Amino acid sequence: MTGQKITTFLMFEGGAEEAMNFYLSLFDDAEVVAITRYGAEGPGPEGSVMHATFALAGQQIMCSDSFVHHEFSFTPSVSLFVDCADEAELERLYAALSEKGAVLMPLGEYGFSRKFGWVNDRYGVSWQLNLAA
Repeated sequence: MTGQKITTFLMFEGGAEEAMNFYLSLFDDAEVVAITRYGAEGPGPEGSVMHATFALAGQQIMCSDSFVHHEFSFTPSVSLFVDCADEAELERLYAALSEKGAVLMPLGEYGFSRKFGWVNDRYGVSWQLNLAA
């Protein structure tokens, strides 16, 4: 089959643009690919993100602001896994992503990795950070 593509989609209840800009600030190879906002006619709050696509290290991610409240949010069962090129990058990302978030696994040596950490960021998105072999 051709034309199929699987892309991570993050649904926020407000704050999608703030989260996207935070993620863009953390990665060198990052850009906004496209963004569409709700207008005055709604149905979401004017100026909020109807749909956005951004890229981190060549990986496209989509996001939106849901104007409907849901009884669910992000869960660590699904996470973004980042292989870091060096220890400095790993520690920088770990510090930034865990600030105002929650540490699920502190930086350390685990049987599957010589240095690894797992955090939920301030928006509830889960990140596994690994020092590449």
